[in-house]
Amino acid sequence: MLERINGPQDIKELNREELEILASEIRRFLIEKISATGGHLASNLGVVELTMAMYLTFDLPKDKIIWDVGHQAYTHKILSGRKDYFDDLRQYGGLSGFPKTKESPCDCFDTGHSSTSISAGLGMAQARDILGEDYSVVSIIGDGALTGGMAYEALNNAAQIKKNFIIVLNDNNMSISENVGGISQYLGGIRTGSGYNDLKKNVTSILEKIPVAGPRIIDKISRTKQGIKQLLIPGMLFEDMGIIYLGPVDGHDLKKLRRVLQEAKRLDQAVLVHVITQKGKGYAPAERNPARFHGVEPFDIETGKPKVKKENPSYTDIFSRKLCQLAQERTDIVAVTAAMPDGTGLKKFASLYPERFFDVGIAEQHAVTSAAGMAAAGLKPVVAVYSSFLQRGYDQILHDVCIQNLPVVFAIDRAGLVGSDGETHQGIFDLSFMTSIPNMSVLAPKNLWELRRDMEFAMDYCGPVAIRYPRGEAYRGLKEFCEPIVYGKGEMIFEEDGLALLAVGSMVSTAEHIREKMKAEGYHVTLANGRFIKPVDFQLVDRLAGNHEFVVTLEENVLQGGFGLEVTAYIHERYPQVKVLNVALPDAYVEHGNVSLLREGLGIDSDSIIRKIKNRFFYKEPCGGGEQALLSSKAI
Repeated sequence: MLERINGPQDIKELNREELEILASEIRRFLIEKISATGGHLASNLGVVELTMAMYLTFDLPKDKIIWDVGHQAYTHKILSGRKDYFDDLRQYGGLSGFPKTKESPCDCFDTGHSSTSISAGLGMAQARDILGEDYSVVSIIGDGALTGGMAYEALNNAAQIKKNFIIVLNDNNMSISENVGGISQYLGGIRTGSGYNDLKKNVTSILEKIPVAGPRIIDKISRTKQGIKQLLIPGMLFEDMGIIYLGPVDGHDLKKLRRVLQEAKRLDQAVLVHVITQKGKGYAPAERNPARFHGVEPFDIETGKPKVKKENPSYTDIFSRKLCQLAQERTDIVAVTAAMPDGTGLKKFASLYPERFFDVGIAEQHAVTSAAGMAAAGLKPVVAVYSSFLQRGYDQILHDVCIQNLPVVFAIDRAGLVGSDGETHQGIFDLSFMTSIPNMSVLAPKNLWELRRDMEFAMDYCGPVAIRYPRGEAYRGLKEFCEPIVYGKGEMIFEEDGLALLAVGSMVSTAEHIREKMKAEGYHVTLANGRFIKPVDFQLVDRLAGNHEFVVTLEENVLQGGFGLEVTAYIHERYPQVKVLNVALPDAYVEHGNVSLLREGLGIDSDSIIRKIKNRFFYKEPCGGGEQALLSSKAI
């Protein structure tokens, strides 16, 4: 059946039996392809029938479907005609793991972060009505995304729309990990409360047997059923807000899904369709452990185990172990995560110190301000968060933490290039926006030993401090250079003359490789570790600029607002004779791909930087590369 699917209308040519076969084939296809490339598996296996029902009910690309986050959109990509591109899923130059408007007309809105689809869909529906156009708008959002406040801001406004707008709630009791909080309990009550649906089914069945009058009575009851719902379903949150509620419906029953979507399509107001799905459905390892199979590296299908075993600890592992050690010594340390206990390394902390662990759901703004409240009351909160998600809490960092100079520690994971998830997940802006905030201090460890020292320093520091570290294996080199952390001080690792490399964070290891290669060619190269991005160690900069003709700054962050430009401004003002080269990422959005390929294409790998140094300071040689190819075409 899958061979017959080459465009969005093809599914409508299949009969009921063929549709059942197609669902099985899609699941097998997803398991085979993702086992080879890696990607988001469990969430996609859970929405196969839901996506099929959407395609059978609506007319794409005329009708608009907005996927919240978008990591559950693989079946959508298959049905829209992109199945032949899955061999290169999330690879450089290949199919994106998220909806992309430039990839297909069936992708009407770029997504990647959570709790956004209702806002985007409502805006699209409002534009449709103002322009007098006629198409359906459907926003699909998971129950995990309903822990994010932006979703409620949108629901509050959706009640005012006077034309059709459909919200599909994909409820699998999960975000990445198991859901938390009041909304999860509320939806759990709806899932298990069968009274309303049983009554509706029984009454309808009886009335249908009454000749002539039966259908009219059913219609009358349907118009007044809100009162019955209020009695039999606790709270009725959505209808109380003015949004028609339909469901819950089995998200793996194609017939029921099509029927409820058709009903939703007829209503001239906002309507929420509550769909119950199973994350990981159809693949036993993913059903047993949906959190582990949310985002996976290539794996063995038979066992579900990763094909490549991790030999060395990651920065996340080091952070996790050190935090647990520090928490054993200090009872005031608490940890906060926004629905990412596994990804940020807080799962072990949660098991050891459950009373000091807080998972706030997909709510980074609340995470930051609640941490500020804890700090104001005498605790030492650690907010562990991915760089790209911390962007959502910028105002709270500025307003609630830093104005009061509160001792909140931000453990910024996935800082720098993260690879396969692309533009929405690259952690390449945090240095720029964090260093712009007064009272904030920012460190970047060069290796695993320095991360441990940074955490010890942060726990004793009396103001806001951020530690940013990359995804993946922690660097084990330069172990012998591990001085105690002194506020605002970097370190001189190797001192010579002529050319000085001043690097921060992950780029220190790159600078070490540059030095080794250039020394083999006869160059004299100094290597310094900035360590603090804010405040910059200007005494170290004075030492470098006073004794070297050439200075190179290296950081894995966009150039604008970063470490290098601040150093350059300082040198140019005081040492106009010194030539400076900034190595940083371009001020653009970076596409998905293997991190090594991205670094090479963007010119921040050791060989590319050496070519830049020689071209800038010594002599010209071909640069190679092709940096623009890795940037978003929109940014270009």
